[in-house]
Amino acid sequence: MSNEPVKQQSSFTIAGKLKDYRLLIKFSLSFMVAFSAVISYLLAPNISYGWAKITLLFLGGLMITGSANAVNEISEKDTDALMHRTASRPLPSGRMSVTEAWTAAIIMIVGGLLILGFYFNWLAAGVAFASWFIYAYMYTPLKKVSSVSVLIGGIPGALPCLIGWVAGTGELNPMATFIVAETGKEVSNIGGWVLFAIQFFWQFPHFWAIAWVAHKDYTNAGFKLMPSVEGPTKYSAIQSVIYSLVLIPIGMLPFLVGMSGMISFVIVLVANLFMVWQCVRLFREMERKAARRVMFSSYFYLPIVLLALLADKTW
Repeated sequence: MSNEPVKQQSSFTIAGKLKDYRLLIKFSLSFMVAFSAVISYLLAPNISYGWAKITLLFLGGLMITGSANAVNEISEKDTDALMHRTASRPLPSGRMSVTEAWTAAIIMIVGGLLILGFYFNWLAAGVAFASWFIYAYMYTPLKKVSSVSVLIGGIPGALPCLIGWVAGTGELNPMATFIVAETGKEVSNIGGWVLFAIQFFWQFPHFWAIAWVAHKDYTNAGFKLMPSVEGPTKYSAIQSVIYSLVLIPIGMLPFLVGMSGMISFVIVLVANLFMVWQCVRLFREMERKAARRVMFSSYFYLPIVLLALLADKTW
């Protein structure tokens, strides 16, 4: 009985530390990024399901993204302390030192790149490193300078699709071709870039909806993330509508290049039309709750689209 309080305290400490690391790497975001890489890998030609490879790619992607997010939180430690939604993160709250966070970030980026390089190919590792660098050292500092940061941030946000694709094909050139082993059909390497385009343009209504909902927090911290300098305006809302409309023809590309069939074409089209409708409602209503609808719709959009394409893969 005398050892029970010690065991409870130890368990609490371990649980607390795990929670802090979960916050440091922004686990939900890192999970979604790694998920995109895995689905894109499986969509590549001549790839079969192998749980060892899937697990390694997911782990490598999670580590690299987690490292980028850790560097982001190190850089924004002081501004995170100014925002209600981020003040409880381990660095601004003082529960974790900058040295510890840097140690974790370095271990994760090195480990993640080694996994991609040794178990897949070094080209995929190189694309992953480029994504990490752009997010940590270009997008992060630009957030306080100009809303162009959202455009820059969209690149590493969409590169996981290319990372997964290149991990499967070993090829980045969109003009390259492959022979599908089962059918002997020649297919283009454009598929990875199509997936990149879908995820790239999806990010704009998704992120602007988040920035709309958290506008007061972001403004207090000095972040300039909305397309209008005035913040949540009609101009900002119409930008979300425009980018969601762009997703409609881009969403048709997987079918047009032969990556997937008619069933997924319809599912993706419906998903795109739904996103457009939510953005139009935001433009008409100009309310925070409408921005929340766009935000939550976008959370569902990406996994639905990617899984539909995978389930209906034709090569």
